[in-house]
Amino acid sequence: MIYFDNSATTQAAPAVLETYTTVSQKIWGNPSSLHNFGETAFHLLEQSRQQIAGLLGVQAHEIFFTSGGTEGDNWVLKGTAIEKRAFGKHLITTAVEHPAIHNSMEQLKELGYEVTYLPVDQEGRINVADLKAAIRPDTILVSTMAVNNEIGTIQPLLEVAELLKQYPKIHFHIDAVQGIGKGIQNMIMNDRVDFVTFSGHKFHATRGVGFIYARNGRKLAPLMNGGGQESNWRSGTENLPAIAGMAKALRLLLTDEDGKVARERAIKQRIYEHIKSFPKVTIFSQPTTGFAPHILCFTINGVRGETIVHAFEDQGIYISTTSACSSKKHLASSTLMAMHVQENIATSAVRVSLDENNTLAEADQFIKVFDQLYHKFSKINADA
Repeated sequence: MIYFDNSATTQAAPAVLETYTTVSQKIWGNPSSLHNFGETAFHLLEQSRQQIAGLLGVQAHEIFFTSGGTEGDNWVLKGTAIEKRAFGKHLITTAVEHPAIHNSMEQLKELGYEVTYLPVDQEGRINVADLKAAIRPDTILVSTMAVNNEIGTIQPLLEVAELLKQYPKIHFHIDAVQGIGKGIQNMIMNDRVDFVTFSGHKFHATRGVGFIYARNGRKLAPLMNGGGQESNWRSGTENLPAIAGMAKALRLLLTDEDGKVARERAIKQRIYEHIKSFPKVTIFSQPTTGFAPHILCFTINGVRGETIVHAFEDQGIYISTTSACSSKKHLASSTLMAMHVQENIATSAVRVSLDENNTLAEADQFIKVFDQLYHKFSKINADA
């Protein structure tokens, strides 16, 4: 079995599962309890927070635990909207965001907020001049993903940060769910960003856990009210086994990050160089530094994406149509549609997404199967 669907989710690392199990069995007290058992749990919670903060070069009190990327995105957008509603009701994002951002923005529109969706070029990238033109006196938030989850485009985060230094009252949010561990941490954790979203299951932690970075001095209204956990920002008993496991997963991810990124980029390059010569193939993810090293999106024109996915699955290779959140709905890639790709091509798009555990040998097996399937699909189309 070859698993090339790591942007949808990653396999939990054995060391992470070991931590999760140990904490579940031995440190199962509530961190809010006053007795020693609760104190032990609380110390582990804060140790995990400190470890994550240290790995990202920030302060421990700037890390807040969540249930994952979707909650984090919802929280930053809606929390900003509530907290800053007296100062304005205009928000800016891009036309190629994950549904957690897009659908949250649409809900805020129903509540009376105004949203500007920045257009993208043929590589799925915004133009900072468009952002500057979109900023208004009542703008309260700019939100952009670091890495596009469908085609791997890296947004111009440092240029956006530089522009927003002129507008210090605007919240700047980055969705880094696909960007962590991909060699762009300096771009994500830049000196202007206010909020960053992370999701544990994208880097070999368990599902249902994540965190946000919130710059000291910035405020978000809480979405989860209750017992006052997470400094009253996000109530709910903390998922301590998953949080401790996530801290370990992040440490493992960022160990020899450059080497891991180089391996992913080499695998992507090998597949790219092979499939680019086929006349019915269209590739949207380039092997350049403007794209993440782990995502390769392409089409076999005339064949629907789900057909390609199942054909590879029959050969023991797991890829996906573009976003995992929309794949079962048989929708065309929202990113490709925003790039004005023809719908009949966009519906053929599939995504290979890698992690540090994939190998060049797996790439060679993928290429072998690709050749067989391309020949099969070409024959079927010719006979039709």
